[in-house]
Amino acid sequence: MGFTYFDHNATTPLDERVLEAMLPFLREQYGNASSRHDMGITARRAIDQAREQVAALVNVRPPQVVFTSGGTEANNLFIKGAAEILKPSQIAVSAIEHPCVARPAEALARKGWAVRKLAVTRDGQVDLIDVGAALQARTGIVSVMTANNETGVIQPVAEIAARARTAKAWMHTDAVQALGKIVVDFEALNVHAMTLSAHKIYGPKGAGALIVDKRIELAPLLAGGGHEHGLRSGTENVPAIVGFGAAAELAASRLEAFSARVGKLRASVEQGLVQQGAVIFGDRAARVPNTSYFAFEGIDGETLIIELDKLGFGVAAGAACSSTNPEPSATLLAMSVTPEIARGAVRFSLGTANTAAEVDAFLMALRQVVVRLKNLTAMTV
Repeated sequence: MGFTYFDHNATTPLDERVLEAMLPFLREQYGNASSRHDMGITARRAIDQAREQVAALVNVRPPQVVFTSGGTEANNLFIKGAAEILKPSQIAVSAIEHPCVARPAEALARKGWAVRKLAVTRDGQVDLIDVGAALQARTGIVSVMTANNETGVIQPVAEIAARARTAKAWMHTDAVQALGKIVVDFEALNVHAMTLSAHKIYGPKGAGALIVDKRIELAPLLAGGGHEHGLRSGTENVPAIVGFGAAAELAASRLEAFSARVGKLRASVEQGLVQQGAVIFGDRAARVPNTSYFAFEGIDGETLIIELDKLGFGVAAGAACSSTNPEPSATLLAMSVTPEIARGAVRFSLGTANTAAEVDAFLMALRQVVVRLKNLTAMTV
């Protein structure tokens, strides 16, 4: 029995073309990009090209791209780096942020900052009325993700950014889950900073970027040789950065076709889910096209995931980095979903290689598992 992967929001497979671009820098071109000799110059040029490729994907100039080890570091770099420059005031983050935004924000409370969680609607979008209320207080930093990693719901970032700028706050968005699925345009979103990650767009793990408006100043997390415009010291991971650039170029070339194709597959999945009695979270809001977050009343999500895994289908409970947390999804609780339903949540996320036949097989397997689990529940009541 083969294995069908429906967990692309957790990570994506490395594209063969990305691997091909990386291989020379894993083998013969192993120079340090800070070295002045030929191999070092080759490495520097490769990084410069990757910077251009990533910049083009999100409509910025290459000097605005600061390479990091991933999305977590980029989020921490902005929040902590901004907090070091600004006077303590309020930091406002949405109630549905990824832990790598929520936790560094909460840590600022120990440094005199007030932490404000922005409410979301039942549809999973940040409540603009609550944003207005929050910004009545003096605010230095606002951070709202572009698309939620669990529900896929797209957030009104541009509208929030406009309000943040009026309040003279710095606006950041974690665009990790939106990149490669919808158009992500730094200028159109009107933000001061944006976080990206390579491994969500068929690039390597261990590569990310913070896109920065050069009119703001950030304090670096790491002191050292002054790499990445002084914001991220440390010898550059040339193969991973090259892979990020190649993945960004591929993402730009296939964005429209990818969105259309996986959107149709997601529609088929959700039609089958509704027929089987599932609740779909955030389905009344605009979402990235590959993601569906659902639950069956009375069925534990972890149990469903395990049973599907036994049948060869990989799905998730929500955020991959929080999979060991037994508590219900904080995102769903913020959306006013009851804890009982939230505990049943399962995330299904499509990728470039998934097919209609795989979706049909998944729905058939799901039906069998759900019927069996419901029968077991009925027998124990």
